[in-house]
Amino acid sequence: MGERRADESKSRFEVYVAGLRSVIGHADRGKPLHDYCVGLVAPGERKSVEPMAALTAPARTGPQHQSLLHFVGEAPWSDEQVLAKVREMVQPALERHGPIEAWIIDDTSFPKQGRHSVGVARQYCGQLGKQDNCQVAVSLSIANHQASLPVAYRLYLPQDWANDRARRRKTGVPADLRFQTKLEIALEQLQWACAAGLPRGVVLADAAYGYDTKLRRAITALGLAYVTGVLPQTTVFAPGTGGRVPEDEPRPITAKERALGLARRAWRKITWREGTAERLSSRFARVRVRVAHRDKLSASRADEWLLIEWPKGEAEPTKYWLSTLPEEIAFDRLVDLTKLRWRIERDYQELKQEVGLGHFEGRGWRGFHHHATLCIAAYGFLISEKETIPPSGSRRTGWLPAPSLSARHRSRGAAAAPRTTYPQLDRNPAPTPDPGARRKPAAMSRLRRAETKPNLC
Repeated sequence: MGERRADESKSRFEVYVAGLRSVIGHADRGKPLHDYCVGLVAPGERKSVEPMAALTAPARTGPQHQSLLHFVGEAPWSDEQVLAKVREMVQPALERHGPIEAWIIDDTSFPKQGRHSVGVARQYCGQLGKQDNCQVAVSLSIANHQASLPVAYRLYLPQDWANDRARRRKTGVPADLRFQTKLEIALEQLQWACAAGLPRGVVLADAAYGYDTKLRRAITALGLAYVTGVLPQTTVFAPGTGGRVPEDEPRPITAKERALGLARRAWRKITWREGTAERLSSRFARVRVRVAHRDKLSASRADEWLLIEWPKGEAEPTKYWLSTLPEEIAFDRLVDLTKLRWRIERDYQELKQEVGLGHFEGRGWRGFHHHATLCIAAYGFLISEKETIPPSGSRRTGWLPAPSLSARHRSRGAAAAPRTTYPQLDRNPAPTPDPGARRKPAAMSRLRRAETKPNLC
């Protein structure tokens, strides 16, 4: 029974890779594409080129190393076309468990030493929870309660890099690429998704994006609803009689002031789903507000929901969100959609741990994006395979080869381990500066039908 299941999984993998092969151009790229994908989904903690070459061609590691290195670092195939093909093949598997409910804006970071790898700079590194040398990529993912899949992914290029012609030329940054903030990249990805006709969902983002009024207004202009984290000091006008904001409101108040001024009866215990079965609960309140514009009431702004979480035992509210979901939406549905943003935390953890998203050791723009695209492709296959693995089954697909190198092997030219007092932070994302904006997910495997409940911050 186990052998038959492994053979069926291998057959599905070959069909999946054949689909990817159809969009990468030159036929000679088919073999390194196949082997690179095998290396990403196979057992082994290091998914950089050298250990993958040893895994997929142990008798000819040197030539295989050069082949994979050229394929990921130099070959001019299109990341956009491959990601589109991944979406085409994986989206039906996602939608078997329900429609796409959300578009999730997020970014992820990769600790990196030196200054020559593309985009590396001293900036906030979420993985380490502090300022340090790292690369940061912005992504847009489609999601439901089953899984999320990145559909757009781009390296953030700090302004020092964007203005440095020598480093741009050396790392192959496209000549027409200008400096954009992370928020501008995220908006561009949303605009692309609308133009591409992706199945629409509510836009979810943490306070690192939601604090920006321009971004929220741009999301609304695209015809999309949102739930975005905001800071406690965000100013709003309190509702008047009938739930409407009076035009003669004397002054705005902060979201925190609004929360602390609510009556006890405004707070309710709400339960929401995390994953396919696990349920969590906390205390919430919601109220209709109109966001202040430079501390003034603007007639052009519509009322929206201010959602507040105040867990039992906490001295004050811990999280705040603004939402343009309909006024008639049920309270528990509003919370459930808001909390769906946790999905991206879990899935980024697996992209890093299961398929080596952060293991690319090259320095160039093309290689950085090619490696990420192939990791997303490999992860898409694992999403599709998840429901075929029995609850007691191993997360390691039986037909894949065992690693030829030790898990402790360090490839030639590999970056040193991130400088942190706690080694486990090399694997698990750390909270952002706003500790209420994110949750630290628990380690788990994508190839498992039953999901475990993540730890709360």
